[in-house]
Amino acid sequence: MKKIKRALISVYDKQGIVEFAKTLAQFNIEIVSTGGTAKLLAENGIKCTLVSEITGAPEMLDGRVKTLHPKIHGAILAKRENSDHLAQLKVNGIEPIDMVIINLYPFGDVTSKSGTTLDVALENIDIGGPTMVRAAAKNFSDVAVVTSPVQYDLITKEMTDNDGVLSSDTRKKLALEAFRLTHYYDGVITNYLQQLETTQEYGDNMLLSFEKIQDLRYGENPHQSAAFYRQAGSLNDGITGIEQLHGKELSFNNIMDLDAVVKMVNTFDQPCSVIVKHSNPCGAAIAENLFDSFTKAFATDSVSAFGGIFGFNRKLDLKTAEELRKIFIEVIIAPDYDSEAFNLLCKKKNLRMLKMNLEQKTATELNYKRVAGGLLVQDADTKGIDDLQLKIVSKRQPTDEEMEALKFAWKVVKWVKSNAVIYCLQDRTVGIGAGQMSRVDSSMLAVDKAKRAGLSLDGTVVASDAFFPFRDGVDAAAEAGVSAVIQPGGSVRDEEVIQAANEHDLAMVFTGIRHFRH
Repeated sequence: MKKIKRALISVYDKQGIVEFAKTLAQFNIEIVSTGGTAKLLAENGIKCTLVSEITGAPEMLDGRVKTLHPKIHGAILAKRENSDHLAQLKVNGIEPIDMVIINLYPFGDVTSKSGTTLDVALENIDIGGPTMVRAAAKNFSDVAVVTSPVQYDLITKEMTDNDGVLSSDTRKKLALEAFRLTHYYDGVITNYLQQLETTQEYGDNMLLSFEKIQDLRYGENPHQSAAFYRQAGSLNDGITGIEQLHGKELSFNNIMDLDAVVKMVNTFDQPCSVIVKHSNPCGAAIAENLFDSFTKAFATDSVSAFGGIFGFNRKLDLKTAEELRKIFIEVIIAPDYDSEAFNLLCKKKNLRMLKMNLEQKTATELNYKRVAGGLLVQDADTKGIDDLQLKIVSKRQPTDEEMEALKFAWKVVKWVKSNAVIYCLQDRTVGIGAGQMSRVDSSMLAVDKAKRAGLSLDGTVVASDAFFPFRDGVDAAAEAGVSAVIQPGGSVRDEEVIQAANEHDLAMVFTGIRHFRH
């Protein structure tokens, strides 16, 4: 147990620092400080010594250099049990520093604001702060490192209970938090600079920096613990920017499904409704108004929609809300709500109602998938139908109506778990086959669901997220009543598949792009 005699304070976030410094002064701890922090302490009657008085060097380069000096870092890094270290301190006139209280420039907060320039971002990269934090954390056996106002009360209590002393266990825990902070901080900077690149590169090392939004009641299952984090410094809030207006706390599975809903409704410019269950759409539609799009989407599979996530890309109106009230729904998300619609739905106290911002900023994003002992990383699947050079491979050209239906289907099938085969009209899904090990089984499932919903497949189009490996999938689609097919192509049996389309007088379009989703 080592008593603290000297502390260095240099904080950007000055919340609680005056009270904490007064506590240190009560224990007769000498306080060393910098610039704005020293000024604040002096204004509140707290005696402190300027770092520049100790180093003999002024703050310089617009504050870029304040504490980068042997008389500061030697005072932090010297091992108190090492007689040679202590002798060197004495020769150089250096007094040890036993506590370092630092928090860093808010780089992530600055760069997440719209319009932040690179020059402004660079000026908010803290250099001296992380250097002192790491030095103190490395030497935690002798130095306490304090990196957050949240820690002040706990440290005050322990010092009060132990006559100004912090235990070695506490110093070790503070060091862990300090290294966690510097790791996070470097990751935020890395993420920001990476998002400015036009091409994606994968470095030999990867830093992931996320900040916790909330603890969750449990994970995918009740026996699993879970929490929700946002990527620090990201230019895209995604679903982390969603505002909850009503209802129970979101669950792990709610958030997973919301990710699919938000991405899907943002795909369409027209009024759009999407219903998702277990990350798969069970209905999607567009129309001239929201109510019509909802009724079409719900008709696809009203059974699976039970307990689903309902997403809309227009303000939710009363007419649609009146229908939604009749259904058991976990979550509704929309860019806004008519007051009458909102008040009506609020009568369902557990229904979660969320508001989202459709005007998301674009950014280069990575997709991460954890595997045992490692991490798979890829760039996001951002290829949309408008980015493709569609190739008509059948003898028959698709009609304008069929082409519109094919484009709609391709936008939706991208979000269906593989193997994915869906049947659509120009403005709605009719049958969705998701997650089957066989593409034929996915097709059969989609047909079966449509029939159970009382929907006709005559005149629909079919979309497959990957190529048809055999002609049997096309034969089955033709038998169901489709008139056109959209698929990536690329099978060694493409000619056989195209021949099947021609035999059935189907129009077939190749996208050249696959949309596997696992």
